[in-house]
Amino acid sequence: MKNGFYKIVITFWLLAGCMINSYGQQDSQFTQYMYNTMTFNPAYAGTREVFSSIALYRNQWNGLQGAPETMNFAMHGPVGNKVGLGFSITNDQIFIANETEIDFVFSYIMNVSDRGKLSLGIKGGLNFFDIDFTRVNTGLPNGGNASVQYNVDNEFSPQVGAGAFYYTDRFYVGASVPNILETSHFDESENSTAGERLHLYFISGYVFNLSSNIQFKPAALVKAVSGAPLQVDISANFWFYEKFALGAAYRWDAATSVLAGFHLDDRWMIGYAYDWETTPLAQYNGGSHEIFIRFELFKNRKKIISPRFF
Repeated sequence: MKNGFYKIVITFWLLAGCMINSYGQQDSQFTQYMYNTMTFNPAYAGTREVFSSIALYRNQWNGLQGAPETMNFAMHGPVGNKVGLGFSITNDQIFIANETEIDFVFSYIMNVSDRGKLSLGIKGGLNFFDIDFTRVNTGLPNGGNASVQYNVDNEFSPQVGAGAFYYTDRFYVGASVPNILETSHFDESENSTAGERLHLYFISGYVFNLSSNIQFKPAALVKAVSGAPLQVDISANFWFYEKFALGAAYRWDAATSVLAGFHLDDRWMIGYAYDWETTPLAQYNGGSHEIFIRFELFKNRKKIISPRFF
């Protein structure tokens, strides 16, 4: 009886955390955001001026049952000199919730100075959302009378996002709203527990040449959403011989990270990040792992000789 009580307490603690996450930190969280920028800013599509695709997996709070797992696949590229097109699919699993986002992206790129370009982007897509309360295991008969009537089965809602991205060979700054539409997954008259909130993203970075073989690349990402504290990510990567990257990152009041990346050849790159929690949650998990692989298809050797670090 005592074990069953403890399981109920733990289950509802996790459930509460899940719902808080649904309200305040709905969008997927990435430590290596500088490599999959199009996921949250549609204006990034086509700005690398090559066909680019990335697959990313994140295991957050490793060892904690029901902790978030995220998978993302995205591809984008230029069409002519001024248009970029892209596609992205992201799946988040958090405790008893499963969310899949599918987006199609369009951007228009303009020369605004001798060295700078401004890209304006929009995206449209669908969000599919599931909640399965039968997965709540209390150890009691019939699952402790889990509230099956509140299950959500593949409910979908439309998504519309917009962004702007200015960049040169060494500097970039962008702002975006990944989803302009604020929708609710439940009817409020039925005790709604999850809803989409407006997220604002700001990103910037610069590439410094420390020597002929070493580049220093600091970057920052700020995320603002109503009902949650401001989230600030600061990272610093050192690139060696345009092949190997090593760096560190800090998520304000949340985590510290180490990052590494390696160009296998001119087209393939892999990257890895590990996060240490700086919150009391650290004692319940073994940190967060994030890995990605990127493939790029170049049309000519010019793009290989002058690689982009963002």
